[in-house]
Amino acid sequence: MKYYKALLFGSIGSIVETSEIQRKSFNKAFKQYGLDWNWTKRKYLSLLNKSGGKDRISKYAKMKKIKVNSVYLRNLKTKIFNNYLKKNQLKLRSGVKNLISLCKKENIKIAFVSSTSSNNINAILYSLRNSINKRDFNFIGNAKLVKKFKPNPDIYLLALKKLKLKPNDCVAIEDSQESLNSAKQAKIKCIIFPGKFHSSKKFIGAYKKVYRLNKNIILR
Repeated sequence: MKYYKALLFGSIGSIVETSEIQRKSFNKAFKQYGLDWNWTKRKYLSLLNKSGGKDRISKYAKMKKIKVNSVYLRNLKTKIFNNYLKKNQLKLRSGVKNLISLCKKENIKIAFVSSTSSNNINAILYSLRNSINKRDFNFIGNAKLVKKFKPNPDIYLLALKKLKLKPNDCVAIEDSQESLNSAKQAKIKCIIFPGKFHSSKKFIGAYKKVYRLNKNIILR
């Protein structure tokens, strides 16, 4: 069997399901800030079309025709989200652990190509500490490493540079259209592994769409 040289997990949602936790964290941040906002699952789903918490908050505030400190609110939400992760151990999504084990066995490089904050990355890895750890990855991205975030390809291009690989050496796994677009712009074949809040979407340009990860993901 011929495998890709690297497996690139993209957003946090490609390895762990956090959408509902994040939605509740936003609502707690709004309450602490003194806002009467409450993002229902339906509303949050519609807002996920925009990547990044700050931009979602700004967009919603514009709809409500009020001014808020979107950076402060985003940071407050992140603090609430990370505190939850520190106190609760999450589970990897279906097939992730076995796929990582197979990659390590076959000497396939593994990367976590996220452009979220390093605090978010560290909190996620801490919450998953009984399943995976930083040493499993040959590259871990974060927001400080690039100027332009997804859907721009910068974080993927940086990963390729650090791994010393070409786009056709790798396959990416993402869970949203914006992140898929990031991989595509870097000319990396991308498999969509949608979470609960993205499962009904079409995902234009995806190589394939799967609901469980297995060794076929890394087969050329």
